[in-house]
Amino acid sequence: MAQESEQPLVLIHAARVFDGNSIRTDASVLVVGGLIAKIDAREAFKSSTAKVIDLGDATLLPGFIELHAHIGFQHVPADIVLKHGITTIRDVGGPLHKPYGGDGSLRVLTSGPIITAPGGYPIPELGSENIAIAVSTERQARETVRALIHGGAVVIKVALEPGGEAGSPWASEHHHTDSGQDHPHSKNNRPLLPENIVRAIVDEAHKQGRKVTAHIGEAKGAKIAVDSGIDEWAHIPCSVIPEALLKKAVERNIKTVTTLDILSKCPAVADNARTLAALGGKFLYGAEIAHPDIPWGIDAQELMEIMRMTDMQAIDALRSATSESGSHLNIPLLGTLQSGAPADMIAVKGDPVHAFKTLEYPDFVMSGGKIVVNNF
Repeated sequence: MAQESEQPLVLIHAARVFDGNSIRTDASVLVVGGLIAKIDAREAFKSSTAKVIDLGDATLLPGFIELHAHIGFQHVPADIVLKHGITTIRDVGGPLHKPYGGDGSLRVLTSGPIITAPGGYPIPELGSENIAIAVSTERQARETVRALIHGGAVVIKVALEPGGEAGSPWASEHHHTDSGQDHPHSKNNRPLLPENIVRAIVDEAHKQGRKVTAHIGEAKGAKIAVDSGIDEWAHIPCSVIPEALLKKAVERNIKTVTTLDILSKCPAVADNARTLAALGGKFLYGAEIAHPDIPWGIDAQELMEIMRMTDMQAIDALRSATSESGSHLNIPLLGTLQSGAPADMIAVKGDPVHAFKTLEYPDFVMSGGKIVVNNF
């Protein structure tokens, strides 16, 4: 108790508290040091000696978790992302480093460079420095996975992208006909990692306690991903995926990071999302921060597209960006407001369930128990 008393105590009152699972009314959260010590009714803290922050008619939520970003490669300022409601970010394609932050600064996790085939995506577009590593044998693949994990990678990312999907943001350099079909001279035949090499990547990553996420956009890459034991799709696919393959992905418990906002020009993404949802597929929030036109923080449009395309309720969309993503990262209680959870919180005036846009400009941001923004 003496050790606890030496740490700063902050008591936060709000009219509504979303704890990562459900919304409570007139609840309060006690923060001790960098952790949440207790969440309870306001009356339960009457005798507390903590510093009080009363947010009034506001909603307190866990800080959002962004599962698909490229802030390191694109040099997006981490402090801007944090001030706009994202408290944890996973960089999937960029410089390799150990996890850092979460103590008044943005918590940044990384995959390091994307593993791809020689000459495969994204090397033709972006080169290989800090963004991609080409492998051509199973042995090389396993060595690369071990090196990435040793360097701090929390997840391994592979590219299974032949190119040419109509409407995809990564195919902007391609030429399509009015029918949406690829022009005969478009670059839509990039080499892909074969299944045996992807299996080796997955096996080595799983031995090291890491998941594997795959950049896919169409059926060929999706099939390799499913048959190789991939854990996660980094995007809802842009081109038509046969229902039988989507069903197989759901049966194998593959999670899908949404990134729907940037895929708005893909003709098949809505059908893929709806079919996955109908089959019981699980979606996780990700907006691809650092991509042009995506906010450097919470993306309200992403949340609205998740609801529209998957028939999720607002509370489920919020869960996908908080508790469910925290669980997916295997960081205990991250994305929740429970006793023992990291004290990463945001707050907005009113009820964001009826106005997601307010989440893009939070009036209160806390990271690891340290106040970053307080406009109340």
